[in-house]
Amino acid sequence: MKLELCTASIDAILLAKSLEFDRIELCQNLEQGGLTPSAGMIAFALEHKLNTHVLIRPRAGGFCYSAEEHAVIERDLAFCQQAGVQGVVVGILKSNFDLDIDALAALKEKFPDFIWTFHRAFDESIDWKRSMDQLIKLGFNRILTSGFASHVDIGMPILSEMRQHANGRIEIMAGGGVNAGNIAKIAREAQPDAIHFSGTNKVLLDEDSAFSETILKVDVQRVQRILDSLRSVAK
Repeated sequence: MKLELCTASIDAILLAKSLEFDRIELCQNLEQGGLTPSAGMIAFALEHKLNTHVLIRPRAGGFCYSAEEHAVIERDLAFCQQAGVQGVVVGILKSNFDLDIDALAALKEKFPDFIWTFHRAFDESIDWKRSMDQLIKLGFNRILTSGFASHVDIGMPILSEMRQHANGRIEIMAGGGVNAGNIAKIAREAQPDAIHFSGTNKVLLDEDSAFSETILKVDVQRVQRILDSLRSVAK
């Protein structure tokens, strides 16, 4: 089972390197659910020889995009391809919450060499079995999901069903609310192909500045507790 750290800062990238995570999902603005990271952050992650999968999400909110936003998505993918990024993480829906098959197929055709992950927009789609079958047909490699729920604890039973329905045709990666208290149960009961988490806490950044902000900052001890809990399953 692979472990993926959701990284939105230099500190998180360095932590993923030091703890030898299998890969990272690189993004920024975790406070808004994660957005496409900067060129500099992408280069920094690649320089540290991390298996880097870049989130391509042009704005916060839902996942039905305008023509102009689709154009930005294509430009971000082209940059990632030029930079040597291994994989990308996307999620595009229609206004009725169906997967936007035409848009996804066009991107896959234009950028065939990426490892493709469909993110938790999957959990907003109408029918998870239908959506999974569509992603398999499109050639996606992986789905990040909370088990068709807002939190992985709620979606645990469906996660197990997803793994069975996938039957090796696509990877199921559990994420969304993973912590030290539930990761062992996820690994033991749902048995996903991978688990994704950020290990962050809310922190007031630069308290004395007029531009102080509360952010989600990676917490070394929290990440370590999550890893320790997972190791207890193997004992």
